[in-house]
Amino acid sequence: MYQIAVMEGDGIGPEIVRSTVKVLRAVETKMDVRLFDLIPLPIGLQSYEESGTTYPAETERRLRECDGAILGPVTTHLYHSAHMPNPSARIRIDFDLYANLRPVRSVPGVSNKFPNVDLLIARENTEGMYADRNMYNSPGEFMTDPDTVLSFRLVTRKNCERIAKMAFDMARVRNAKKNVSAIHKANVLIKGCGMFLDMCRTVSKEYPDIAWEDFHIDAFAMYLILHPEKYDVIVTTNMFGDILSDQAAGLVGTLGLAPGLNVGDQFAVAQASHGSSPAIAGKNIANPIAEILSAHMLIDWLGRKKEDDRLLAASALLHEAVWTVLEAGKVRTADMGGRSTTEEMCQAIMAEIYQR
Repeated sequence: MYQIAVMEGDGIGPEIVRSTVKVLRAVETKMDVRLFDLIPLPIGLQSYEESGTTYPAETERRLRECDGAILGPVTTHLYHSAHMPNPSARIRIDFDLYANLRPVRSVPGVSNKFPNVDLLIARENTEGMYADRNMYNSPGEFMTDPDTVLSFRLVTRKNCERIAKMAFDMARVRNAKKNVSAIHKANVLIKGCGMFLDMCRTVSKEYPDIAWEDFHIDAFAMYLILHPEKYDVIVTTNMFGDILSDQAAGLVGTLGLAPGLNVGDQFAVAQASHGSSPAIAGKNIANPIAEILSAHMLIDWLGRKKEDDRLLAASALLHEAVWTVLEAGKVRTADMGGRSTTEEMCQAIMAEIYQR
Protein backbone atom coordinates (compact mmCIF):
# COMPACT_ATOMS: atom_id res chain seq x y z
CA MET A 1 0.00 0.00 0.00
CA TYR A 2 1.31 3.42 -0.98
CA GLN A 3 1.48 6.26 1.53
CA ILE A 4 0.05 9.45 0.07
CA ALA A 5 0.07 12.67 2.10
CA VAL A 6 -3.11 14.75 1.87
CA MET A 7 -2.78 18.49 2.55
CA GLU A 8 -6.02 20.41 2.12
CA GLY A 9 -4.64 23.95 1.98
CA ASP A 10 -6.70 27.14 2.11
CA GLY A 11 -9.86 28.57 0.54
CA ILE A 12 -11.57 25.98 -1.64
CA GLY A 13 -8.74 23.54 -0.91
CA PRO A 14 -10.58 21.43 1.69
CA GLU A 15 -13.60 20.99 -0.61
CA ILE A 16 -11.72 19.93 -3.73
CA VAL A 17 -9.18 17.79 -1.87
CA ARG A 18 -11.92 15.95 0.02
CA SER A 19 -13.66 15.32 -3.31
CA THR A 20 -10.40 13.91 -4.64
CA VAL A 21 -10.10 11.57 -1.66
CA LYS A 22 -13.66 10.31 -2.21
CA VAL A 23 -12.93 9.61 -5.86
CA LEU A 24 -9.74 7.72 -5.03
CA ARG A 25 -11.64 5.57 -2.55
CA ALA A 26 -14.24 4.89 -5.25
CA VAL A 27 -11.48 3.67 -7.57
CA GLU A 28 -10.25 1.30 -4.87
CA THR A 29 -13.77 0.01 -4.25
CA LYS A 30 -14.35 -0.62 -7.96
CA MET A 31 -11.01 -2.44 -8.29
CA ASP A 32 -11.56 -4.30 -5.00
CA VAL A 33 -8.08 -3.39 -3.77
CA ARG A 34 -6.65 -1.02 -1.17
CA LEU A 35 -3.88 0.94 -2.86
CA PHE A 36 -3.50 4.08 -0.77
CA ASP A 37 -2.88 4.97 2.83
CA LEU A 38 -4.08 8.58 2.71
CA ILE A 39 -2.37 10.54 5.48
CA PRO A 40 -3.75 14.00 6.40
CA LEU A 41 -1.03 16.55 7.15
CA PRO A 42 -1.52 20.17 8.28
CA ILE A 43 -0.43 23.18 6.22
CA GLY A 44 -1.74 26.66 5.51
CA LEU A 45 -3.84 29.08 7.50
CA GLN A 46 -5.53 26.48 9.69
CA SER A 47 -2.13 25.06 10.55
CA TYR A 48 -0.95 28.57 11.46
CA GLU A 49 -3.89 29.03 13.81
CA GLU A 50 -3.20 25.69 15.49
CA SER A 51 0.59 25.56 15.59
CA GLY A 52 1.92 29.01 14.67
CA THR A 53 3.28 28.07 11.24
CA THR A 54 1.90 27.37 7.78
CA TYR A 55 4.44 24.58 7.21
CA PRO A 56 5.13 22.58 10.40
CA ALA A 57 8.38 20.65 10.73
CA GLU A 58 6.32 17.54 11.49
CA THR A 59 4.57 17.89 8.14
CA GLU A 60 7.89 17.99 6.34
CA ARG A 61 9.13 14.98 8.31
CA ARG A 62 6.02 12.93 7.56
CA LEU A 63 6.16 13.88 3.90
CA ARG A 64 9.59 12.27 3.65
CA GLU A 65 8.02 8.97 4.68
CA CYS A 66 5.43 9.11 1.89
CA ASP A 67 5.44 7.98 -1.74
CA GLY A 68 3.71 11.13 -2.97
CA ALA A 69 1.30 13.87 -1.94
CA ILE A 70 -1.92 15.65 -2.83
CA LEU A 71 -1.79 19.38 -2.13
CA GLY A 72 -4.62 21.90 -2.16
CA PRO A 73 -4.16 25.57 -3.08
CA VAL A 74 -2.85 28.10 -0.57
CA THR A 75 -3.83 31.75 0.00
CA THR A 76 -0.30 33.15 0.12
CA HIS A 77 -1.32 36.82 -0.01
CA LEU A 78 -2.51 36.38 3.59
CA TYR A 79 0.85 34.98 4.71
CA HIS A 80 2.27 38.03 6.42
CA SER A 81 5.03 36.85 8.78
CA ALA A 82 8.25 34.86 8.86
CA HIS A 83 6.28 32.00 10.43
CA MET A 84 4.07 31.77 7.34
CA PRO A 85 6.23 30.31 4.56
CA ASN A 86 4.55 29.30 1.31
CA PRO A 87 4.11 25.51 1.75
CA SER A 88 3.90 24.96 -1.99
CA ALA A 89 7.22 26.68 -2.67
CA ARG A 90 8.92 25.05 0.32
CA ILE A 91 7.82 21.56 -0.70
CA ARG A 92 9.06 22.10 -4.25
CA ILE A 93 12.48 23.10 -2.91
CA ASP A 94 12.68 20.59 -0.03
CA PHE A 95 11.90 17.67 -2.34
CA ASP A 96 13.66 18.99 -5.46
CA LEU A 97 10.47 18.96 -7.53
CA TYR A 98 12.11 20.60 -10.50
CA ALA A 99 9.31 20.09 -13.04
CA ASN A 100 5.76 21.41 -12.94
CA LEU A 101 3.72 19.56 -15.57
CA ARG A 102 0.45 21.23 -16.57
CA PRO A 103 -1.66 19.58 -19.30
CA VAL A 104 -4.33 21.60 -21.10
CA ARG A 105 -7.03 19.86 -23.13
CA SER A 106 -10.24 21.02 -24.77
CA VAL A 107 -13.57 19.84 -23.36
CA PRO A 108 -16.55 19.35 -25.72
CA GLY A 109 -19.21 21.96 -25.08
CA VAL A 110 -16.91 24.07 -22.90
CA SER A 111 -13.93 24.79 -25.14
CA ASN A 112 -16.04 26.09 -28.01
CA LYS A 113 -13.52 28.57 -29.42
CA PHE A 114 -10.63 26.08 -29.43
CA PRO A 115 -12.01 22.52 -29.58
CA ASN A 116 -8.77 20.73 -30.50
CA VAL A 117 -6.23 21.82 -27.88
CA ASP A 118 -4.10 19.08 -26.33
CA LEU A 119 -0.83 20.42 -24.96
CA LEU A 120 1.45 20.12 -21.96
CA ILE A 121 3.42 22.90 -20.30
CA ALA A 122 6.66 21.74 -18.66
CA ARG A 123 7.66 24.54 -16.32
CA GLU A 124 10.93 24.70 -14.36
CA ASN A 125 9.78 24.70 -10.77
CA THR A 126 12.58 25.58 -8.34
CA GLU A 127 14.32 28.76 -9.52
CA GLY A 128 13.88 31.53 -12.08
CA MET A 129 12.23 34.89 -11.43
CA TYR A 130 10.46 33.92 -8.21
CA ALA A 131 12.62 35.41 -5.49
CA ASP A 132 11.03 33.40 -2.66
CA ARG A 133 12.90 30.25 -3.74
CA ASN A 134 16.21 31.56 -5.03
CA MET A 135 18.35 31.81 -1.90
CA TYR A 136 19.52 29.35 0.76
CA ASN A 137 18.40 31.54 3.68
CA SER A 138 16.97 34.79 2.36
CA PRO A 139 13.80 35.99 0.63
CA GLY A 140 15.78 36.84 -2.52
CA GLU A 141 14.67 40.47 -2.47
CA PHE A 142 16.05 43.52 -0.74
CA MET A 143 15.57 47.30 -0.70
CA THR A 144 18.62 49.43 -1.44
CA ASP A 145 16.65 52.48 -0.30
CA PRO A 146 13.00 53.16 0.61
CA ASP A 147 12.09 53.51 -3.05
CA THR A 148 14.12 50.73 -4.70
CA VAL A 149 13.74 46.95 -4.67
CA LEU A 150 16.12 44.41 -6.17
CA SER A 151 14.91 40.85 -6.85
CA PHE A 152 17.24 38.02 -7.81
CA ARG A 153 16.64 35.67 -10.72
CA LEU A 154 18.38 32.31 -10.45
CA VAL A 155 19.13 30.13 -13.49
CA THR A 156 21.36 27.05 -13.31
CA ARG A 157 22.59 24.82 -16.10
CA LYS A 158 21.59 21.69 -14.17
CA ASN A 159 17.95 22.70 -13.83
CA CYS A 160 17.73 23.94 -17.42
CA GLU A 161 18.98 20.55 -18.56
CA ARG A 162 16.59 18.63 -16.29
CA ILE A 163 13.46 20.47 -17.40
CA ALA A 164 14.49 20.19 -21.04
CA LYS A 165 14.93 16.42 -20.72
CA MET A 166 11.59 16.14 -18.96
CA ALA A 167 9.91 18.01 -21.82
CA PHE A 168 11.46 15.85 -24.53
CA ASP A 169 10.64 12.68 -22.58
CA MET A 170 7.01 13.76 -22.31
CA ALA A 171 6.85 14.60 -26.02
CA ARG A 172 8.07 11.10 -26.80
CA VAL A 173 5.19 9.40 -24.95
CA ARG A 174 2.28 11.85 -25.23
CA ASN A 175 0.82 11.73 -28.75
CA ALA A 176 1.57 11.79 -32.47
CA LYS A 177 2.73 15.41 -32.62
CA LYS A 178 6.09 14.77 -30.91
CA ASN A 179 7.08 18.41 -30.82
CA VAL A 180 8.74 20.61 -28.17
CA SER A 181 8.48 24.40 -28.12
CA ALA A 182 11.08 26.18 -25.95
CA ILE A 183 9.92 29.58 -24.71
CA HIS A 184 12.42 32.23 -23.56
CA LYS A 185 13.52 35.87 -23.80
CA ALA A 186 17.15 35.31 -24.73
CA ASN A 187 17.32 38.50 -26.79
CA VAL A 188 17.02 40.54 -23.56
CA LEU A 189 17.80 38.14 -20.70
CA ILE A 190 20.92 37.15 -22.58
CA LYS A 191 22.69 35.13 -19.89
CA GLY A 192 19.80 33.47 -18.06
CA CYS A 193 17.44 32.70 -20.93
CA GLY A 194 20.48 32.20 -23.13
CA MET A 195 21.62 29.34 -20.89
CA PHE A 196 18.12 27.85 -20.89
CA LEU A 197 17.93 28.00 -24.69
CA ASP A 198 21.42 26.55 -25.07
CA MET A 199 20.54 23.58 -22.87
CA CYS A 200 17.30 22.96 -24.80
CA ARG A 201 19.30 22.97 -28.01
CA THR A 202 21.87 20.58 -26.54
CA VAL A 203 19.27 18.19 -25.13
CA SER A 204 17.34 18.16 -28.42
CA LYS A 205 20.27 16.36 -30.06
CA GLU A 206 19.56 13.36 -27.82
CA TYR A 207 16.02 13.13 -29.22
CA PRO A 208 16.27 12.95 -33.03
CA ASP A 209 12.68 11.68 -33.22
CA ILE A 210 11.31 14.85 -31.58
CA ALA A 211 10.94 18.10 -33.53
CA TRP A 212 11.66 21.29 -31.64
CA GLU A 213 11.53 25.05 -32.09
CA ASP A 214 12.00 28.11 -29.90
CA PHE A 215 10.06 31.35 -29.48
CA HIS A 216 10.40 34.59 -27.58
CA ILE A 217 7.84 34.67 -24.77
CA ASP A 218 6.02 37.79 -25.99
CA ALA A 219 5.58 36.46 -29.53
CA PHE A 220 4.58 33.03 -28.28
CA ALA A 221 1.89 34.50 -26.03
CA MET A 222 0.25 35.73 -29.23
CA TYR A 223 0.80 32.49 -31.17
CA LEU A 224 -0.73 30.48 -28.33
CA ILE A 225 -3.91 32.52 -28.55
CA LEU A 226 -4.09 32.36 -32.34
CA HIS A 227 -3.34 28.65 -32.86
CA PRO A 228 -3.18 26.71 -29.57
CA GLU A 229 -4.01 23.44 -31.32
CA LYS A 230 -0.60 23.49 -33.07
CA TYR A 231 1.44 22.90 -29.92
CA ASP A 232 2.39 19.74 -28.08
CA VAL A 233 4.92 20.19 -25.23
CA ILE A 234 5.89 23.71 -24.19
CA VAL A 235 9.01 23.99 -22.04
CA THR A 236 10.00 27.18 -20.28
CA THR A 237 11.32 28.80 -17.12
CA ASN A 238 9.37 29.27 -13.91
CA MET A 239 7.49 32.54 -14.24
CA PHE A 240 6.88 32.28 -17.98
CA GLY A 241 5.43 28.81 -17.44
CA ASP A 242 3.22 30.00 -14.61
CA ILE A 243 1.71 32.70 -16.82
CA LEU A 244 1.40 30.62 -19.99
CA SER A 245 -0.34 27.76 -18.20
CA ASP A 246 -3.07 30.06 -16.90
CA GLN A 247 -3.41 31.60 -20.35
CA ALA A 248 -3.71 28.17 -21.95
CA ALA A 249 -6.29 27.07 -19.38
CA GLY A 250 -8.36 30.12 -20.26
CA LEU A 251 -8.36 29.10 -23.91
CA VAL A 252 -10.13 25.83 -23.09
CA GLY A 253 -12.57 27.42 -20.69
CA THR A 254 -11.48 27.45 -17.05
CA LEU A 255 -8.67 26.88 -14.59
CA GLY A 256 -11.01 24.42 -12.95
CA LEU A 257 -9.99 21.97 -15.68
CA ALA A 258 -6.24 22.59 -15.34
CA PRO A 259 -4.41 19.89 -13.35
CA GLY A 260 -0.76 19.91 -12.40
CA LEU A 261 1.97 17.67 -11.06
CA ASN A 262 5.15 18.80 -9.32
CA VAL A 263 7.73 16.17 -10.19
CA GLY A 264 11.23 15.25 -9.04
CA ASP A 265 13.28 12.14 -9.52
CA GLN A 266 12.01 10.52 -6.29
CA PHE A 267 8.82 12.34 -5.29
CA ALA A 268 5.78 14.02 -6.82
CA VAL A 269 2.96 16.24 -5.57
CA ALA A 270 -0.46 16.56 -7.21
CA GLN A 271 -1.55 20.20 -7.21
CA ALA A 272 -4.12 21.89 -9.43
CA SER A 273 -2.93 24.91 -11.41
CA HIS A 274 -5.55 27.24 -9.96
CA GLY A 275 -5.52 29.22 -6.73
CA SER A 276 -7.51 29.02 -3.50
CA SER A 277 -10.46 31.24 -4.58
CA PRO A 278 -11.33 32.41 -1.04
CA ALA A 279 -14.38 34.30 -2.32
CA ILE A 280 -16.19 31.02 -3.04
CA ALA A 281 -14.70 28.92 -0.25
CA GLY A 282 -17.24 26.86 1.67
CA LYS A 283 -20.04 27.46 -0.85
CA ASN A 284 -19.90 24.01 -2.47
CA ILE A 285 -19.53 25.49 -5.96
CA ALA A 286 -15.82 25.01 -6.70
CA ASN A 287 -14.83 22.75 -9.57
CA PRO A 288 -12.90 19.74 -8.18
CA ILE A 289 -11.83 18.34 -11.55
CA ALA A 290 -8.40 19.98 -11.74
CA GLU A 291 -7.45 18.54 -8.35
CA ILE A 292 -8.89 15.13 -9.23
CA LEU A 293 -6.99 15.00 -12.52
CA SER A 294 -3.86 16.09 -10.66
CA ALA A 295 -4.28 12.99 -8.49
CA HIS A 296 -4.63 10.94 -11.67
CA MET A 297 -1.27 12.32 -12.84
CA LEU A 298 0.30 11.41 -9.49
CA ILE A 299 -1.00 7.85 -9.62
CA ASP A 300 0.19 7.46 -13.21
CA TRP A 301 3.67 8.78 -12.32
CA LEU A 302 3.87 6.49 -9.29
CA GLY A 303 2.66 3.50 -11.29
CA ARG A 304 5.34 4.00 -13.93
CA LYS A 305 8.04 4.59 -11.34
CA LYS A 306 7.11 1.51 -9.30
CA GLU A 307 6.18 -0.55 -12.38
CA ASP A 308 2.86 -1.32 -10.69
CA ASP A 309 0.11 -2.27 -13.14
CA ARG A 310 -2.53 -1.82 -10.43
CA LEU A 311 -1.68 1.87 -10.14
CA LEU A 312 -1.66 2.30 -13.90
CA ALA A 313 -5.08 0.65 -14.08
CA ALA A 314 -6.37 2.90 -11.29
CA SER A 315 -5.02 5.96 -13.08
CA ALA A 316 -6.67 4.95 -16.35
CA LEU A 317 -10.00 4.23 -14.63
CA LEU A 318 -10.00 7.62 -12.93
CA HIS A 319 -9.02 9.49 -16.10
CA GLU A 320 -11.66 7.76 -18.23
CA ALA A 321 -14.39 8.37 -15.67
CA VAL A 322 -13.64 12.09 -15.42
CA TRP A 323 -13.58 12.55 -19.19
CA THR A 324 -16.77 10.56 -19.67
CA VAL A 325 -18.55 12.90 -17.24
CA LEU A 326 -17.05 15.96 -18.94
CA GLU A 327 -18.00 14.82 -22.43
CA ALA A 328 -21.55 13.93 -21.36
CA GLY A 329 -22.02 17.53 -20.22
CA LYS A 330 -24.87 16.79 -17.80
CA VAL A 331 -22.98 17.86 -14.69
CA ARG A 332 -21.06 21.12 -14.85
CA THR A 333 -19.98 23.58 -12.20
CA ALA A 334 -20.46 27.32 -12.62
CA ASP A 335 -17.04 27.92 -14.16
CA MET A 336 -18.08 25.56 -17.00
CA GLY A 337 -21.39 27.33 -17.50
CA GLY A 338 -23.48 25.01 -15.34
CA ARG A 339 -25.12 24.98 -11.92
CA SER A 340 -23.79 21.77 -10.39
CA THR A 341 -22.17 21.79 -6.97
CA THR A 342 -18.77 20.50 -5.98
CA GLU A 343 -20.41 17.47 -4.38
CA GLU A 344 -22.60 16.77 -7.41
CA MET A 345 -19.55 16.73 -9.67
CA CYS A 346 -17.77 14.43 -7.25
CA GLN A 347 -20.74 12.06 -7.07
CA ALA A 348 -21.09 12.00 -10.88
CA ILE A 349 -17.46 10.93 -11.27
CA MET A 350 -17.84 8.30 -8.55
CA ALA A 351 -20.98 6.94 -10.22
CA GLU A 352 -19.14 6.66 -13.53
CA ILE A 353 -16.31 4.78 -11.83
CA TYR A 354 -18.75 2.29 -10.31
CA GLN A 355 -20.50 1.75 -13.67
CA ARG A 356 -17.30 0.70 -15.45
